[in-house]
Amino acid sequence: MTHVADMSVAEAGLAMRRGTLTSRALVAAHLDRIATRDDRIGAFVFIDAEAALAAADAADAALASGIDHGPLHGIPVAIKDLFDVAGWPVRHGSVCFANRMAEADAPAVARLRAAGAVLIGLVATYELAIVGPGEDGLYPQPRNPWNPDHITGGSSSGAAAAIAAGMVRLALGSDTGGSVRSPAAYCGTVGLKPTNGAIPKSGALPLAPTFDTPGAMARTAAEAGLLHAVLSDTSPTALQDGRLDGVRILCARNWAQAPDADPAALDLMDAAASVLSLAGATVITGDLPPLDLMTDAGAILIHAEGLATHAERLKGDGRPMGRMPYQSMAAGAVLTDEDIANARRAAAVFKAQIDALLVDCDALLTPTTLTTAPRFSEFANGQARWTPMCTLPFNMTGHPALSVPMGFVRGLPMGLQIIGPHDGEAMILRIGSAFEQASDHGAFDAFTLPQSNPARVNRIKEMT
Repeated sequence: MTHVADMSVAEAGLAMRRGTLTSRALVAAHLDRIATRDDRIGAFVFIDAEAALAAADAADAALASGIDHGPLHGIPVAIKDLFDVAGWPVRHGSVCFANRMAEADAPAVARLRAAGAVLIGLVATYELAIVGPGEDGLYPQPRNPWNPDHITGGSSSGAAAAIAAGMVRLALGSDTGGSVRSPAAYCGTVGLKPTNGAIPKSGALPLAPTFDTPGAMARTAAEAGLLHAVLSDTSPTALQDGRLDGVRILCARNWAQAPDADPAALDLMDAAASVLSLAGATVITGDLPPLDLMTDAGAILIHAEGLATHAERLKGDGRPMGRMPYQSMAAGAVLTDEDIANARRAAAVFKAQIDALLVDCDALLTPTTLTTAPRFSEFANGQARWTPMCTLPFNMTGHPALSVPMGFVRGLPMGLQIIGPHDGEAMILRIGSAFEQASDHGAFDAFTLPQSNPARVNRIKEMT
């Protein structure tokens, strides 16, 4: 029998409406799961059990009286320690905000409450949502549930870890250069960066305002779609039956062949393309603009905007800000006006190139990251650095992008990134869901079925 905490959002919602499950029982099961698992992971930095149970009781009472707020009614959701939740200690992972209490809900959080969701607690972020995993932030960074010697990625580190460990199925994250998608890839979960501007970002600490994007993090593409619909105030996406007939997808193999890519990234992406083809999609091979050039232009703009956003905090030596975020933002100080102007011109060119490719295709495929999650030991010197990812270009161009699990390499997950046209979230969620239905990469959390278990069956191998 499925443990209550392992029920999908749809399953739990149906059970609540049938009267065989209460929101209180569902929330209590998640609180128990957190109590037994989070000491090994460190995903949560604040839990409001009393308020969560009270909200669950209110959700149950509403259903009993015929009031149904929709698919997230009575469902627990975690919030990244970046978004204001009234009365909670939202501190952005930084000693700079060690004594801060949020006074009002961020609009995205308010939408969750209005949808009947139960806010269960705050999950960790890299300090100031920039880079990590630093050792001098407000709290230790979470461990990857698949192997605690490895990082989760960030900056939505706690959200991905909590979902991968089966402690919650939904979380509100944010993505400036890959902060939803890269931890999703490293932890074997789902992360959706929507079209820039689809979700209100006020009430969250800014980094690079033209790049910052709240996003849905979830166990499955279908659940990410439900969460995204609430956050964006749109109708939920109908994900159909897993067929992709008539869908055209461009597989960008050139990005998977970057010099710093693990060879397995290309193998897994080719296998994923084969699965999508068998699901009915027409998959063609083509090249995207050079990854290094797009990433370099995006990095210049993030450094410049980050410096402008946090200029007051960078005065003097930047203390008590941690070393990694200080280094990252201070890098913007060496940029000239010409550097920034050139990067903005390049961004416009790249956006036009991606738009042109999406005229004849419904979506593009790349790996989400080019390697599995690095070890913590690789960051022991405290130096800020980018890990090899394919995410930042689409913050710069504004296109929606979804990461879904695409397989394991040496016991650690990797992600498949699906990019769509502006406002094309429905299509990329449809493709991601079809891929999930044809594979088992995201079917188990890191506690339920360890990666070493021989019972793991990869149906991609059978299908190809």
